[in-house]
Amino acid sequence: MQRLLCFALAIAPLLFAPSALAAKRKLPTDFESTEGAKLKHLMDEPDAAKKIALLEDFAKQHPSHDAIPWVYGELQAAYVKANQLDKALAAGEKVLAADPEDVAMGQANLKAAEATKDPALIRKWAVASLAAAGRVTGSPKPTGADEATAWQADADFAKQVGTYSEYVLYTLAMQATAPAQRIEVAELLAKHNPSSQYNAPLRTPLFVAYQQAGHADKALSMAEADIKGGSDSEDMLLFAASKAYEKQDKAKVTTYAKRLLDTLPAKPVPQGMNEADWTRVKNLKLGMAQWMLGVLASNEQRWADADLHLRAALPNVSQNKDIHAETLFHLGLANYRLGEAKKDSKRILDAVKYNQQCAAINSNFQAQAKKNVAAIRSQYHLQ
Repeated sequence: MQRLLCFALAIAPLLFAPSALAAKRKLPTDFESTEGAKLKHLMDEPDAAKKIALLEDFAKQHPSHDAIPWVYGELQAAYVKANQLDKALAAGEKVLAADPEDVAMGQANLKAAEATKDPALIRKWAVASLAAAGRVTGSPKPTGADEATAWQADADFAKQVGTYSEYVLYTLAMQATAPAQRIEVAELLAKHNPSSQYNAPLRTPLFVAYQQAGHADKALSMAEADIKGGSDSEDMLLFAASKAYEKQDKAKVTTYAKRLLDTLPAKPVPQGMNEADWTRVKNLKLGMAQWMLGVLASNEQRWADADLHLRAALPNVSQNKDIHAETLFHLGLANYRLGEAKKDSKRILDAVKYNQQCAAINSNFQAQAKKNVAAIRSQYHLQ
């Protein structure tokens, strides 16, 4: 976040640089006419409040005059200085209605909207500013040398405004408290510019927002796309593995869970989290991956693999009663099968122990675990 803020500060002086785009709001040179005399008078007015009144009167009395875009441009700036932000936005909107390519006004209204602290207004004017910038950068480059130079200057300025507008949308998405709002703004930014530099840092927050909003399909689609692209996000890997486990897609479960086990242990403590909390969270995620791999192995009668994964999972899954019970049940089964095949009495005793622990938990495995304890004791004449 700090890097992005530094970037925004770095481009800010450029955004306020003079541009030929703003010069399109020209003031007529004929000051001998009635309208021209009024314009000259208001230009010379030193009092800010009186100047606003004169500008408002001119706009009301001469709505079709060629100078109207200039008048509303002056009003927009004057309203901002007077902290009359609603009026500033309305004036700027009139300028853009007359000239949708007035990027300087789009940017000015965006800054005014930011000053209101209203997310809806900020979003509106970030989008409008992007639209104005896009019209300029998307326009054909003139063939004449002088015109091409002027066009390039305007296009460069428009790109800077567009980048800043994208940053504003990124900030809005990051600051959104409701998942639906974060999703709306993040998707808007991605749709406007799929290659925006601000899409990447929004991926994880958007992924979380999809889950919070109940959009599991979108979350899964994003997770699998990012994993395919090389991401080792433990949250995405675990989510994708869990969804594959629900669908009994053994290949994907194995791929995602093993990748999680390979990459997560070496990850450093995330910024803003202490080491103890990170260790707890990391172990829980590793435990879930081991549990899925262990149950899959048990169901496929790969008893050694089942025992290996489930023993690793056991210390980290006790917070979930049902998963804890299932882990114990399959450990009991795997150790019984291994002990029976190899005549290993220690495995048989472990099978009794795990089934006893499972039988002590109220779960779907409780009744069968009790039967297993009795059967193993009877078979091997254990007390």
